[in-house]
Amino acid sequence: MFRAGKFRARIAQGAEDIRACQRLRYLTFIEERGLASSADPHGLDADEFDPACSHLMVEETASGQLVCCFRMLPLESGSEIGRSYSAKYYELSNLATFPGRMVEMGRFCIHPAWRDPNILRVAWGAMTAYVDREKVELLFGCSSFYGNDAETYADAFALLKEKHIAPKRWLPRVKAPKVFRFARAFRLRKPDLKLALKRMPPLLRTYLTMGGWVSDHAVIDTELNTLHVFTGVEIGKVPPGRARILRRSPT
Repeated sequence: MFRAGKFRARIAQGAEDIRACQRLRYLTFIEERGLASSADPHGLDADEFDPACSHLMVEETASGQLVCCFRMLPLESGSEIGRSYSAKYYELSNLATFPGRMVEMGRFCIHPAWRDPNILRVAWGAMTAYVDREKVELLFGCSSFYGNDAETYADAFALLKEKHIAPKRWLPRVKAPKVFRFARAFRLRKPDLKLALKRMPPLLRTYLTMGGWVSDHAVIDTELNTLHVFTGVEIGKVPPGRARILRRSPT
């Protein structure tokens, strides 16, 4: 268990813990986006990947209220990349040669009623402890922009194109039927840095401060009304200063 301030993080134990995570995911991804009419009648966001994952929960210590959760799918090496959720949407054969341990981080959400910045810090502190303990060498997942209007995020996408496209040897290729090729569409656009960072999803901003990289296209997910980019972080390339911050417990 990872504790900091008034929050604690722990791995889900048993079916009821996992259902609590699925309920929070439903609230965040379905109810808050007005998609409940076509979703699970039991109020759970669940899929076939949940049983294979470890689910990390961040709770307010005093009340036990679940305020944040995400799931982690461990893979021994890139040879198992086809088991990942991301592989449904991206052609990831380039990563099949990655030699080290990998973890897919997914379904990250924070309860919409909670705004304490320590929640994100505790979540990342717990993730960092997990990565260190399990000797993970690559952290990856899908980072989502809300909505399907790419122009809303033009500066953010232009910044990704300019500074954060994956190395060619790991670059994901197109697989999903609906994609937005932002690196091509915004190849001549110079991003407004302030606006780009404002429009960038907080989770993706955190990945980028760790030296993360992204695919050169976004998948258009009409079911969840999002645009998402494949995101990877090579642990050995995280800037030392940033690594120290991630390992430091918030007070």
